Amino acid sequence: MTAVEAGAVAPGGADGAAKKIVRPYGDTTGDGMVQVSFTLPVPHDKRAEGAAVQLANRMGIDPAMLVHAKPIGEGFTFFVVYGRVNHLVDLAAVQVVERDFPLLSAKEVNAVVKQRLRRKLSVVGACIGTDAHTVGIDAILNVKGIAGEKGLEYYRELKVTNLGAQVSVPELVEAARVEKADAVLVSQVVTQRDAHLHNTREMSAAFREAMPAGKRPLLIVGGPRFDESMTGELGVDRIFGRGTTPGEVASYLVHALITNKKATA
Repeated sequence: MTAVEAGAVAPGGADGAAKKIVRPYGDTTGDGMVQVSFTLPVPHDKRAEGAAVQLANRMGIDPAMLVHAKPIGEGFTFFVVYGRVNHLVDLAAVQVVERDFPLLSAKEVNAVVKQRLRRKLSVVGACIGTDAHTVGIDAILNVKGIAGEKGLEYYRELKVTNLGAQVSVPELVEAARVEKADAVLVSQVVTQRDAHLHNTREMSAAFREAMPAGKRPLLIVGGPRFDESMTGELGVDRIFGRGTTPGEVASYLVHALITNKKATA
């Protein structure tokens, strides 16, 4: 119910279409209806329900209708609220990181690596810190891949080393050195207290300290909570968000390390 549908188009002459204004869609086009869920640290009673509606009102949902409330433990209640907002979205002002490289098939990736790099492209992957969630890194690296798409182990011209979970930063740096890694892939799912940001900064700093600029591998991180525009701030070369496929990662490796003339062969 929170999908954004076409609303009004802002005036502006010839460039009006580029400044399309949209509003949320719920029951009818442009009605501004949204559905949100949240938890409050209060036991479930009438006062808690009133607090949920008050919070929704302060979020700009007015009128707000409480459609679900359920205790989820001692002193906590989960709520779902449905209602109207007056906020609009200017699509021309939305900033995202667009893919700036072509998607290649596994056959094309292998061909470019073999012809241009003339050796196997070495990739080291891991979940660092206390993160034990290997689903993401395994989906990209393991041959079984994800959703019917093979992982990087399937690519015959890629040498893949999967270190698994809870790998320390020094261990990752050493493994990259031993494997002569062209790229290091790190998956971070645990995000409490911005652990994914702290771990990534620690990793990038460690590689900068351990290896000279021309010898450092490509640093790539991925996870559902990363902002893809934070590469510079985090000191990495690329950030991939949710929904990333092995083919996208392989294509980026070829782009960044070979066709974009960053390979050192």
